[in-house]
Amino acid sequence: MTQRPLRLLVVEGNTPETCDRVRDLTGKTMSDNYAEVLLRAAPEATVDICYPAFPGANLPDPAGLESYDGVAITGSALNIYDRGPAIDPQIELARAVYRSRVPFFGSCWGLQVATVAAGGEVRKNPKGRELGIARKITLTELGQNHKMHAGRPPVFDAPCVHMDEVGLNPEGLRVTAFNQVSDVQAGEIAHDGGLFWGVQYHPEFSLLDLAAIMVRYGRVLWTEGFFPDEQATKAHIADLEALHADPAGRWDLAWRYGIGPEIIEPMLRQNEISNWIEHHVRPTRSARGRV
Repeated sequence: MTQRPLRLLVVEGNTPETCDRVRDLTGKTMSDNYAEVLLRAAPEATVDICYPAFPGANLPDPAGLESYDGVAITGSALNIYDRGPAIDPQIELARAVYRSRVPFFGSCWGLQVATVAAGGEVRKNPKGRELGIARKITLTELGQNHKMHAGRPPVFDAPCVHMDEVGLNPEGLRVTAFNQVSDVQAGEIAHDGGLFWGVQYHPEFSLLDLAAIMVRYGRVLWTEGFFPDEQATKAHIADLEALHADPAGRWDLAWRYGIGPEIIEPMLRQNEISNWIEHHVRPTRSARGRV
C-alpha cells in the first residue's frame, strides 16, 4: 500500500512587521524557511503555514489540527512574558496542539511557547544573549539516548539567537541538552496527552540566516559587546555570507570561526528536525492509522 504524503503545519511566530523585515533581508519569512527544511526531511510532504501573531488570523480548530501529522513552531523576535494579542493566541494554539496529540516541535521561540502552554515560565536569561553559534551543547544522559538527537555527538555546536530561556520547568519537561548559557538547550514536554520535542537553538538556520539576523540587530551587537564597533560587525556578517556561499572554498573562514560541518551542511545541521519526522511524526501517524 502506498502511504499518503505527510501533512505538516508550520506556525509562524512573528508579527507581520518582522516577517516583512526578514523577507526583505533573506527573500523569505522564517516560516517559509522552516517549510523548506521540513520538505528536505520529508520531500513528499505538504506543508501549510498559519500566522497566529497576525491581526485577525484564522487558526485551525481542533478538527483541523487533528488532520495534520505534525506541527512545528518557528523562532520569533517576540518575548513571551510581554503577552498581548500577538503572543496569547500562540500559547492557546500550542495548548490545542497538545490536546490534539499531534506530534509537536519547536525551535527557540517554539520551545518557549510550548513551555508556557504546559505551565512553565520563560525569563530573560541572566547570562545575557546567546548569538550566532551555541557552543558546547551537551547531551544529558537522557539526551544521549533520545531519538531527537540520534546522530549527534555528546557535545556539539548549533546556530542560535536568543535572549530568553526556560526559567521554570513545566511539570512534563525532561531536559535532553544544556550548555553554559542555558540549562535547557533541548528537551521534550509531555502535557495534556501530547508530546513536544524542542530545542533552544536553531537547526533550521543557515549561516546566511545568521548573517541576516545580525543585520537586523544592528547597533545592539556592539552596544552589548559582541563586536567592538560597526565596522567589525559588518566584517563578521560579510564573512558569514562568504562562507555560506562557498563553504568548500572558504575553509579559512570555517577554521577562523570554528564552524564545522555540523553547522555548514544542511542535513547535519537540521538533525533534530529530521529525527522528529522519522522517529516521532511517521511512527505516530502509523499508530493513528493515518496511512
